[in-house]
Amino acid sequence: MASEKRSALNKELLFLILQFCNDEGYKRTAHIFERESGCYFDMEFFEDLVLNGKWNKVEKYLSGFTSINDNKYSTKIYFEIRKLNFLEALDKNDRAKALDILMKDLKVFAQDNEELYREMTQLLTLDNFREHELLSMYEDAESSRKILMDELKKLIEVNPIFHGKLKFPVIKSQRLRRLINQGLNWQHIQCKYPQPNPDIETLFEDHVCQWPHDHLFMQSTDNPQLDASLPVFPSSWFCGPSTVTQAVSREDICVSGPITSGRGYNNHIVATTLVNMRDSNTMSQNSLLGAEYEVASTVLHSGRNHSPESSVSDDLPIISMNNGMLQNFEPVSHTDLPKTVARILNESSSPMSMDFHPSILNDVHLLVLVLSVGTDIGDIGLWDVNLGVKMLSRNFTVWNIGACSTMFKTAMMKDPCMSVNCIAWSPNGSFFGIAYSKHIVQLYSYHGVTDVQQKLEIDAHVGGVNDLAFATPSKQQLVITGGDDKLIKVWDVITGVQMHNLEGHEAPVYSLCPHCKDGIHFIFSTSVDGKIKAWLYDNMGARVHIDAPGLACTTIAYSADNKRLFSCGTNKNGESFLVEWNESEGDAKRTYQGLCENSSAVVQFSPIKANFLAAADDHVIKIWDMDKVEQLTIIDAGDLPANPHIRFNKDGTLLAVIASENKIKILATAYGLQLLNASVTGFVNSSSDVSDGPRKHVINPSSSVANSGEADAHVPTHVINPSVANSGEADAHVPTNMSYANLSASLQNCDEERIKDAKQKIIDNANNKSGICKIIQISMPSQCKSLQLNGYGEADKISRLIYTNAGNAILALASNGTHLLWKWPQNDLNLSGKATTDVPPQLWQPRSCSRMMTNDLTDSKPGEAVPCFALSKNDSYLLSASGGIISLFNMLTFKRMMSFMSPSPAATSLAFHPQDNNIVAIGMDDSTILIYHVKSKLKGHSGRVTGLAFSTAMDLLVSSGEDAQIFTWNLGGWGKCKSKQLQFPDERIPVRGSNTMVQFHQDQVNFLVVHETQLSIYEAKELGCVQQWIPKDSTRISQATLSCDSQMVFACFIGGIVSIFGASDLQLKCQILPISYLPYTPRGNVHPLAVAANPHKPTQFAVGLTDGAVMVFEPQKPGNSWYLAEYEPATASSCLLQDD
Repeated sequence: MASEKRSALNKELLFLILQFCNDEGYKRTAHIFERESGCYFDMEFFEDLVLNGKWNKVEKYLSGFTSINDNKYSTKIYFEIRKLNFLEALDKNDRAKALDILMKDLKVFAQDNEELYREMTQLLTLDNFREHELLSMYEDAESSRKILMDELKKLIEVNPIFHGKLKFPVIKSQRLRRLINQGLNWQHIQCKYPQPNPDIETLFEDHVCQWPHDHLFMQSTDNPQLDASLPVFPSSWFCGPSTVTQAVSREDICVSGPITSGRGYNNHIVATTLVNMRDSNTMSQNSLLGAEYEVASTVLHSGRNHSPESSVSDDLPIISMNNGMLQNFEPVSHTDLPKTVARILNESSSPMSMDFHPSILNDVHLLVLVLSVGTDIGDIGLWDVNLGVKMLSRNFTVWNIGACSTMFKTAMMKDPCMSVNCIAWSPNGSFFGIAYSKHIVQLYSYHGVTDVQQKLEIDAHVGGVNDLAFATPSKQQLVITGGDDKLIKVWDVITGVQMHNLEGHEAPVYSLCPHCKDGIHFIFSTSVDGKIKAWLYDNMGARVHIDAPGLACTTIAYSADNKRLFSCGTNKNGESFLVEWNESEGDAKRTYQGLCENSSAVVQFSPIKANFLAAADDHVIKIWDMDKVEQLTIIDAGDLPANPHIRFNKDGTLLAVIASENKIKILATAYGLQLLNASVTGFVNSSSDVSDGPRKHVINPSSSVANSGEADAHVPTHVINPSVANSGEADAHVPTNMSYANLSASLQNCDEERIKDAKQKIIDNANNKSGICKIIQISMPSQCKSLQLNGYGEADKISRLIYTNAGNAILALASNGTHLLWKWPQNDLNLSGKATTDVPPQLWQPRSCSRMMTNDLTDSKPGEAVPCFALSKNDSYLLSASGGIISLFNMLTFKRMMSFMSPSPAATSLAFHPQDNNIVAIGMDDSTILIYHVKSKLKGHSGRVTGLAFSTAMDLLVSSGEDAQIFTWNLGGWGKCKSKQLQFPDERIPVRGSNTMVQFHQDQVNFLVVHETQLSIYEAKELGCVQQWIPKDSTRISQATLSCDSQMVFACFIGGIVSIFGASDLQLKCQILPISYLPYTPRGNVHPLAVAANPHKPTQFAVGLTDGAVMVFEPQKPGNSWYLAEYEPATASSCLLQDD
């Protein structure tokens, strides 16, 4: 029995060593240890080796656990691995290698199955081994490796040799360190003369405290040799709660503990030991900077008994306020929280990030309090919060495309959409930086008011730049960036030179928090996989490796007094965690209660001054006292999304929160409101945009304060309804069209009477507009019915989408040329067998075919190809192309019946004749239209043809192209009838390569035209424009379609919004916001690219997303409409009303 226990403990020690290696990043060592000890088989590592075809390493790792002859499962495993290696060599036509594998690796199996070995030998004589009947299904190495791995997993799981070795035990983080620290604590307790600051010099011998008069305790910190650049990292984040630290070399086990600031701590020891360490030949400079090399700390916490008999446990220490904290504590009342809506700023597109200028609102003479804002279309703006006016705006442009990487240029060609992920000010307010969703970081210098100069443009990361922060270590201005490429980079703000490249995260970097404590500058970083790391400004790797609570995607922030550290995050299950950290232990000291258990996005938070925490959750802002886990109160600003972005100004008197309808609400404390009002001597239009370029604004009547439900006694009178200022009814003294500088000066001349007059006009105008129908916004999943459809394997964006004509399936074309067909089953839950959100469909393919329908991409040009497809009226045939040849598929068998028309030119649009499947119109990228079977070629367009639609009633074919022209062609002789150029109001020039699509109305007389800049209804005979809708900002339309009854238009936008219009007048009726349907993505840019309408249900439609998923939408109840009737009264909470 004793030997069995020892054996079990030895095995657990092996797991502890493995955990330590993985925590420290010694992955290769860990895998070697797994193989040599045989205690744990890492299936993920093994799978990675197999999928990458590293066959020698596969067998070497496997050999640590089993050999060929152990049992039938092991034999089968080795045989399958060597067989695929043999086939891959044949596929590469490497006969010599194949023969070598056959003779050395496969011959061992010949004695058990000579016939099989003989057949494998015969494969060497074939020009293509796929000629063998059993190998005809072999596709390529990548797909074959995936199939092999699935088989190997099954064999390994049933193999008794692997039982108990496939699951790593659940072990508390840093357990080995904790055990060592416990041992050191026990040794210290046994010391005859225990000292409060033990000097742990080695783990190879038992610790014994020195006599109290040791020379180390007599030295001064004023040693001229002490290098300030070699500090001890603040607190022991790296280990468990034990309280002993040590100094050891890089090769030794790393043990550390908290450095406390309580009484009795001898700061002289740190300085003295640092000098001694610098002079040691066994220690390098970088070994002074990690927690594993900390040199001193108190063994017992302040307030505990310091006698030798006192026990020290491995439990979390009791943390209490020291005297200094008590002296600095200032009780804050609820009135000091920003609860009053003081300003409402109207952006032209969805705000994504914002930051207050670091100036403090404490002077009534302060003229400008600046808020920087970045949007989902890449625009940035500077707002004067005092006046509620935008001082400056910039549209996204690349400053120097020639200096950008090829990868960035390729990414922009594939998808030119650019969003702002982060906008932030430098600590002194002289710079602000913007992190974009693709590669780029731009820095501006700020010299006050509208004096903004371009400073630096950096192609910083591969993929998105997810966060940006400024820091000033050693009085050097630096900007820190973190991106999708898992890297953190540090740049010199003045020169643009990259100073450091910090590698270590295994997932995209999500957030950054540079900080300075006790003169030590460091950076906290988090990644989307829930890991937190800390770095010094060098290239020596992370000094801290800990898990965020719940492995949540997390942000980190210090309190305003820099004494307390907090984090808030949300994991993939929607669980959110707001915690205070015990810096000395690296554990959560306090977890706050009250956050929703199913958040749809990462919860944003911020400390307020030194006493409160705020988190945006469940459409409100929740407040906690830092010292209490229970929620204190909430701030309901009204009309907020579920998890809005929030930002406090430096002194906590103002709070900016992103609201619905592209609004930003500024909330103020009572004191902040007084200062705002005192700094304003007049009034302005709150939506005024004094930009660096002309931009015409479409006024949204619902954006006024009077109609928004935000009217409050505290709201100052200078928040003016935009519709008043632009209606021509505003008082002559109201300045609406002038520069920002002139506007500021003119405000000095406004008096009380004019303000009263303007207020009255607001009220009158609001009354006049009361009959306007409100746009219904769906911001929660519960407000409509939706169903997400997912494909197999790695997702690829959905380029085209269509329902089958029977209405029982959805067909999608992905950008990689693969077709996905989801069919709804006919059963007791779905008697009709038609598409519904109540029953999930099956990703269908016939049993006789193991492959999905896939387009041939040979000769296609990635980034330039325009995927297109067309379904025959009886759902039997599919024509499809993805920049290569056109394929005709049988929808019942998925077999390619024929291929034709190799590029170039390539097909860019396809349409079956509605009454004759043998006639197909094919739009080409050389601007021609080929009528297949009839063999007519139509010429007229000057760019690729991207839209085709037949009208049997008018006997016409309508075409559209990237040249923004519409043509009609007679079906009799295929002659050109009419042509029309699309009109672009406001001189809005479309992006080069913009596609135009057309679709006939149910009446076969009118048709819908969809362009990224507009929706239009044209009549086919004379090509007259009947209706037109232009987005009020630069938001781009990705695709749109008519409902099956032609009463609605479903449109999706690059920013993620899905809009529903009335087809008769193109009036916007309803919007489905991204937060209500998009999957969880920390900083991803998922948005819809394709849309399709159900051919039988007028209210059902589906959208295809850039992450490869498809979302199906329906109103909440059968028979409901998506929007309210015009002029029908509605409340802000209205979502869907029953049809008459």
